[in-house]
Amino acid sequence: MLRGRINVLGDKPFALIVFILLAFGVALFFSAALGLLAREGSSLSHIVLTQVGLGVIPGLVALVALRFVPPQKLLRAALPAYLIAMAFTALVFIPGLGLTANNATRWLDLGVISIQPGEFLKLATIVLFAAYLSQMRTKLHDIRIGLGGFFGILAGPALIFLKMPNTSSVIIIAATAFVLYFVAGAPWRDFLIIALVGVALAAVLVYQRPYLMERVRTFVDPSRDSQASGYQIQQSLIAIGSGGILGRGFGQSVQKFNYLPEPVGDSIFAVTGEELGFLGATILILLFVAFALRGFAIAASAATSFGSLLVTGLTLLIVLAAFLNIGAMLGVAPLTGVPLPFVSHGGTAMFAALAAVGLILNVAAHRKA
Repeated sequence: MLRGRINVLGDKPFALIVFILLAFGVALFFSAALGLLAREGSSLSHIVLTQVGLGVIPGLVALVALRFVPPQKLLRAALPAYLIAMAFTALVFIPGLGLTANNATRWLDLGVISIQPGEFLKLATIVLFAAYLSQMRTKLHDIRIGLGGFFGILAGPALIFLKMPNTSSVIIIAATAFVLYFVAGAPWRDFLIIALVGVALAAVLVYQRPYLMERVRTFVDPSRDSQASGYQIQQSLIAIGSGGILGRGFGQSVQKFNYLPEPVGDSIFAVTGEELGFLGATILILLFVAFALRGFAIAASAATSFGSLLVTGLTLLIVLAAFLNIGAMLGVAPLTGVPLPFVSHGGTAMFAALAAVGLILNVAAHRKA
């Protein structure tokens, strides 16, 4: 009986970690969402319904469906899914379909709801990258196949995300692809080339987009411009600091009502620190560490190179986002606007994260004995 259950889940420890993260995240989200009651123009019921109705429920359906897709079908679907995801995401630039908020055009307006198709594009890019590297790993020393494939796959998504703009997504998928490229056995010669290209592109972006430079300056000196660029990090640190060791108590955050920007979004970790204290925040961090360690263990025992690279990439995609968000709220990383996976508001992001889990469990179910 126990063996049957493990086969259905794919990997019982990993599934348990995800379940705890999801339950913890939903509880934290509902608590943080109460802070919207005091804010004009906020629709608490709409935000809660989209999180559950667009994210959690369909995300769990996607998790189960992807868990049972034959691995060879996943490999064959990598390129079509990537092309479809790019075309779907590019629809945000069509007037009347794209929805602009906070000077960024990242959403598709579907009337009753809006979705963020870029979340699907991030997922599809990593799936294609894993598929490409698994097929070409013996030829990566050829610069046309190695670096050519690396930049070729990243170019389309990067251009779309930069146009939105959504620089944080470019950082996450590029960093994930970079790790996968070298895990697959790319020559160290390419390490320096990619690093130089990355530094050059970062310099150009910072020069062309002043808000990026402002974020870097705020990171270096969080106390500057406390009513503008430094406001969020200062309020976050106040919230986390006031939580102490054990916190004010679940649901008892003060900062979420009037002071903390985006309490259900970017700043939800600060609400966690205030309500659950150092202990609760540490437990959340350790859950993501456990997620990463178990994910990498699944990757190490995968039956195919595609499965190994896929799980490594999807695990990194989620864990990098988590620690960029947490680091920003603690002042150890620049603010990026990255949501906290399984916790922050964003139905599409929740759906994509659970879909990624389904793919990881799929690989786990077919790993080497």
